[in-house]
Amino acid sequence: MKKINFIKTSVLVFALFLGQSFVAQKIKMVGGAEMYPSKNIVENAVNSKDHTILVAAVKAAGLVDVLSSEGPFTVFAPTNKAFDMLPMGTVKTLLMDENKMKLQSILKYHVVAGKWSAKEIIKLIKKENGKVEIKTVSGGKITAWMKGKEVYISDENGGEAKVIIADVNQSNGVIHVVNAVLLPKLAM
Repeated sequence: MKKINFIKTSVLVFALFLGQSFVAQKIKMVGGAEMYPSKNIVENAVNSKDHTILVAAVKAAGLVDVLSSEGPFTVFAPTNKAFDMLPMGTVKTLLMDENKMKLQSILKYHVVAGKWSAKEIIKLIKKENGKVEIKTVSGGKITAWMKGKEVYISDENGGEAKVIIADVNQSNGVIHVVNAVLLPKLAM
């Protein structure tokens, strides 16, 4: 009898432990798909119906291996709607082989080395009196700032993107979904 109670108690404790671990991971939904913290940036992004253009661009630019690597990276990931706001024909042109370097530059402009949570970005914004410049892996700079409680990212041309889903944790970093494409100087 004691053996059975011990086994039942052990199973219950184990189940509670697993449940706490699962809850602590906080799986977010992006583009109708669950984003698993155990998967890398590319493995999750390919499942988001809101990021099919971004995924196609990452593939065309030859950046799949980079964004699948250990990182960590912070990616400001534009949605399909964000790409649709670019002038007509821009995406099609950028996906052409002869524009691979330009496409890489634009995509890398959305990536920052390290894992930057929204909380950390907000803390830096407040520390720097309302705006913080962040160097991207392309070598350009983006500026994070706030309007009310919302975080925005500005590019070097004055374009603005609002973070619409923050802290989508990945095994190799974090994604912040944005509603506009950020463009480095002289990108277009």
